[in-house]
Amino acid sequence: MTQLFRLAGALRGDPEVDAWFAAPEHDLRRLAQPWFEALRALGPDVRELVHDGHPTACVGDAAFAYVDAFSAHVNVGFFHGAALDDPVGLLEGSGKRMRHVKVRWGRPVDAEALNALIAAAYRDVRARLASE
Repeated sequence: MTQLFRLAGALRGDPEVDAWFAAPEHDLRRLAQPWFEALRALGPDVRELVHDGHPTACVGDAAFAYVDAFSAHVNVGFFHGAALDDPVGLLEGSGKRMRHVKVRWGRPVDAEALNALIAAAYRDVRARLASE
């Protein structure tokens, strides 16, 4: 049985997510925004909401990724990141399921590899939903 993290209330284009990115006192949120836009663009079934204080992407109500901004970096996180193939080694974390990629101002990130992880996380959650 697949374990999915379900979040009720996810919407297509949630205004609370847009407000999170627009907060003027949080410049690092602008660094996270392109990655969340990549999540939004994955398909018409992607929904979003602010959960635990950060934008979270879902397929339907099944969460698969999030972004969050800290004082020195941004995380692009994956709820089932431990199951993702990561040949470049971007993923960090040691939990049972979750992993994240840290993005920092002024440090290059392998955008191709991160976009591949984003797409893989989307395919993964869709497969998990299909197997229910």
